[in-house]
Amino acid sequence: MATRARVRAPELVGKGGWLNTGDQQYTLADLRGRIVILDFWTFCCVNCLHVLDELRELEEKHRDTLVVIGVHSPKFVHEAEHQAVVDAVERYEVHHPVLDDPELATWKQYAVRAWPTLVVIDPEGYVVAQHAGEGHAHAIAKLVEELEAEHGAKGTLRRGDGPYVAPEPVATHLRFPGKALLLPDGGFLVSDTTRHRLVEIERDSETVRRHVGTGGRGFLDGGPDEARFSEPQGLAVLPDGRIAVADTVNHAIRALDLATGETTTLAGTGRQWWQGSPTSGPAREVDLSSPWDVAWFADRLWIAMAGVHQLWTYDPATRTVQVAAGTTNEGLVDGPADEAWFAQPSGLAASADGERLWVADSETSALRYVERDGDGFAVRTAVGTGLFDFGHRDGAAGQALLQHPLGVTALPDGSVAVCDTYNHALRRYDPASGEVTTLATDLREPSDAVLVDGDLVVVESARHRLTRLRLPEEAVRVADQAHRTQRAATDIAPGTLRLDVVFQAPAGQKLDTRYGPSTRLLVSATPPELLAQGAGPGTDLFRDLVLADDVTEGVLHVSAMAASCDDTASDSGSAAGANEYPACHVHQQDWGVPVRVSAEGTARLPLVLAGMDEQG
Repeated sequence: MATRARVRAPELVGKGGWLNTGDQQYTLADLRGRIVILDFWTFCCVNCLHVLDELRELEEKHRDTLVVIGVHSPKFVHEAEHQAVVDAVERYEVHHPVLDDPELATWKQYAVRAWPTLVVIDPEGYVVAQHAGEGHAHAIAKLVEELEAEHGAKGTLRRGDGPYVAPEPVATHLRFPGKALLLPDGGFLVSDTTRHRLVEIERDSETVRRHVGTGGRGFLDGGPDEARFSEPQGLAVLPDGRIAVADTVNHAIRALDLATGETTTLAGTGRQWWQGSPTSGPAREVDLSSPWDVAWFADRLWIAMAGVHQLWTYDPATRTVQVAAGTTNEGLVDGPADEAWFAQPSGLAASADGERLWVADSETSALRYVERDGDGFAVRTAVGTGLFDFGHRDGAAGQALLQHPLGVTALPDGSVAVCDTYNHALRRYDPASGEVTTLATDLREPSDAVLVDGDLVVVESARHRLTRLRLPEEAVRVADQAHRTQRAATDIAPGTLRLDVVFQAPAGQKLDTRYGPSTRLLVSATPPELLAQGAGPGTDLFRDLVLADDVTEGVLHVSAMAASCDDTASDSGSAAGANEYPACHVHQQDWGVPVRVSAEGTARLPLVLAGMDEQG
């Protein structure tokens, strides 16, 4: 068995305490003898939600030896609220203990730099591996099996029930609904996200007509009592009258025929899209990634592909899908559609005149739009500045602030209502005046709104209901609040900074070089002037960055990818009988690292993609 680096695991500390443990407070000593995986997550982060799904099978298979602990480490101010964490744990069906760490105490102790990050602790209390980003489940599964064998032989493995205690279920008609759609007869169709179904509701916004879907997580077409969804979100009417459904965790677009109640699949395979997968083709043969909303615009169904920070389209005439905007890089960059950057686009709405597609770009706390540009499309920003600036500020759009908006609604006068989710508010942007105002407050995580006879029916997701609001003649006055992420900046020395992305292929795997370089590194900065040299793409997982002399702080944006395959892979010229089709895996992560230039700063910035930083 290979020798592994072992570092004593720091204690688990979180001011918010423990969830899913029946009020029991735990220390690492209480977990001695078990294999522990710390999942550093925050509930705004779609990549963190992907990892929750990756871990489900692992948790079930090793439930008598393995304990997964979610360490909730907030990015946004709202995510530091304890009740919001309680809601998120239920919303996303987190079935393991969660430590609420609103002040990032444990995050700092483990030197975490990105959401999500997984840390593996052996039964004797030592850190043996760290993984950032997605796609590591297979590597961790192998490591868990090795640790079971090693510590079983040593007598240091303790089997038995874990510390998870399920909370009491709560009876409501809806449970964390996501999006809503006005039906021709004045009723509503609502995505009942946490219960994995759709619900038809009368025009009174309360009375349930029928449910579509069994209410159990799954991926199955059929009638109302047969179909299965997995955390459905966005809804849109197709030209033939069917309803398109963004079936988020199934990575699929479904279609509901209201007349028959039959659900079919329009697009997606049920598998998550990874770098290198096709970006166009027959809709049922192309993988998607966490589609969050859908809208009809420019003779296509546009899809907010939150999982890869892009917009895609589905063409019913040809039954094909393709990328329409975005590069998969996470951030806020305007320009031609194929060069723009998004960050978890989560809400879509076509303007009444059909000239713009409004986009709630949640992780940049921005309101953006797509418009025609010659023979193609361009992306523009109306409100928002980037990944780390957010708050509640009205006034001129250039200085206005939102906080993780999830929904947009086009209004008849050309303005747009924004469900400013983490501010618990409904905001309005008027392109004519360039002003942002607040229409309503005291909502609870509004995620969508539907225009009905001049009023707005708002999906109050964390109150599990639809709420009807009359559009006010005057805006609500709100005291300005501006925030930046709580993450402490990393002090870096002036001059040349060595960037090292640490990647160690999992046991039994090697880098896949059969078709060229198996690694990719993309570096940029906010502001761009922070880097005098070193920005741009490359194939090495290390780079010397030259810092500008006159910029003292900013954010380094680093995107890394590595592909590994079984080490029995058949290289060119290898002996006959080698495995021609090895199992291959993609490991990828985006980091946004706040930095501050200081004479006392470090000259090396290590970012762990997988493994341990031996120089740390």
